[in-house]
Amino acid sequence: MSLDFDPSQVKLARFRPKILDCLRDYSREKFIKDLMAGLTVGVVALSLCIGLGVASGVEPQAGLYAGIIGGFLVSLLGGSKVQVGGPAGAFVGLLAIIAANYGFANLLLCTMMAGVMLFAMGLFRLGTLIRFVPQPVIAGFTCGIAITILLTQVKPFFGLQLDKEPGEFLPRIAALIQAAPSVNWFTTGLGVMSLLVLFRWPARWARYVPGSIVVVVGGTLLVWLAQLEWVQQFFTFKVATIGSEFGGIPRGLPSFAWPRFDWQQLGNLVVPAATIAMLGAIESLMSAVVADGLTDDRHDSNQELMGQGVANFVTPLFGGIPVTGVIARTATNIRSGAQTPVAGLVHAVFLLAVLLIAAPLAKHIPLVTFAAVLAAVGWKMGEWEEFTRLKKRLRGDAAVFLVTFFLTVCVDLTAAVGFGMLLACVLFVKRVADTAQVQSMMGNESDAGQPGHEKHEELSEKLPNGVVIYRVFGALLFGAADKLDMVLRRGIEDTQVVIFHMAAVTAMDSTALDRLENLHAKLSKHKKHMILCGPHTQAYFMMEKAGFLDAVGHDNVAADLPSAVERAKALLARDAAASGGKPKQGGASDTPTE
Repeated sequence: MSLDFDPSQVKLARFRPKILDCLRDYSREKFIKDLMAGLTVGVVALSLCIGLGVASGVEPQAGLYAGIIGGFLVSLLGGSKVQVGGPAGAFVGLLAIIAANYGFANLLLCTMMAGVMLFAMGLFRLGTLIRFVPQPVIAGFTCGIAITILLTQVKPFFGLQLDKEPGEFLPRIAALIQAAPSVNWFTTGLGVMSLLVLFRWPARWARYVPGSIVVVVGGTLLVWLAQLEWVQQFFTFKVATIGSEFGGIPRGLPSFAWPRFDWQQLGNLVVPAATIAMLGAIESLMSAVVADGLTDDRHDSNQELMGQGVANFVTPLFGGIPVTGVIARTATNIRSGAQTPVAGLVHAVFLLAVLLIAAPLAKHIPLVTFAAVLAAVGWKMGEWEEFTRLKKRLRGDAAVFLVTFFLTVCVDLTAAVGFGMLLACVLFVKRVADTAQVQSMMGNESDAGQPGHEKHEELSEKLPNGVVIYRVFGALLFGAADKLDMVLRRGIEDTQVVIFHMAAVTAMDSTALDRLENLHAKLSKHKKHMILCGPHTQAYFMMEKAGFLDAVGHDNVAADLPSAVERAKALLARDAAASGGKPKQGGASDTPTE
């Protein structure tokens, strides 16, 4: 059995950024709205880009470069009118592990590889497939990522003295507990105050001044005051800042440089790169869907992936970390009145202006303020209500959620999504298999109510001895194909013709077809016959393409059940004539029953 593949049937997506359509009727009024929205999002993104760079285990400017270059390219080449791209909290734990295990240069290579994968996904129209990721898997790794973000902020939030923080969950917990006596109470107090401001900052004020900017600026001023000489005479404070930990952020445009990487590590980077690509695709398309709901627009998922691919290939060439569409910044963009992707371009230009003008001031920013901002992001990211819903979920869905969650936290995101998807697929196959049935139409079974079918009582009177009918319904996929074997288990010694009533078969795969072929071969070996009744389009096409209908004989493919019974009678008569006997007529007493 073989199914031919024609490459010419593969239709590639067209590369057409959304901004081209938006600029057709662009006006001064739209530009003013985009300008104000872009500046607002830029203010929000400033602290997040720097903080996410630090939290990812790299230098802070790597996050800022990602927001500038990646954010610009996502808006310029993406498939959404209002999507805003940049570094995301979802990447934090994964990037920290990659950077620790393979180094920053190989992290950049991973990002470029992920960019190629994302572009290929969009080019081959795989954008719509993201919706097939089950909700328990998404909720599980989202909660797991939130826990990972919170854990990565424990050290800077409490000012712990820890030379090297492990990337793995259990070693990290052990290291944090061991470093607990070194807690810096001034740093902790500043972190608590920052969290209070972030969670209590009025929404009406946040439209003009985001709470994250208030926390960063306010925390920086407080630390500056605490370091004045007259204050130091009474109290001595030591707070980790960007300057003390990283030496500051370089002023000026990021320079182009091809990353120097270890070719021997290339094979080891494929899985991490695929994880970055998958996570970026899910995050960006989820954000685009949310944006569609807020704007009554419709994004192009394939173009969005291609735009993300270009952004993630180019950004590492300037020292930036992976980027994706981000829900929080996109929602802020929409609420601020964004009309077109120009708002996202303005946001990136604003970040660039800050880098060129105010980069030297960044060295005074205390890391605890970024820790508070990211802790708030992590807390808001988690879908914590899923834990309270576990009792209301099916046990299988609850298991998928918990497995994905615990693997995300305790192992890594690659294993979590892989095992989560595998478990979800197994459950799906089982549920599909449970719906598929192969039933005898004799006994208490009846086809009454089905168009073109006769009632059991009328059918029994016309059915010759040696003929059995099995009604097959549901999806005959590999998890349910073994149900066809029940025909052999019931025995075919007294059976001359087997009719498979397939009008209710919704789908069939190669495993089920293989079982039918084996069954037909065994029937033919004993000079018995198989009749197929009413197969629908997908099943009919598959059997025709594989040559199975030729093997069965097109005369043995009936449109409805009465035609199938008449064909069975003709086969019995032909066999009887060939053997010199007479076909048996009458009831169906020899027919197997349920």
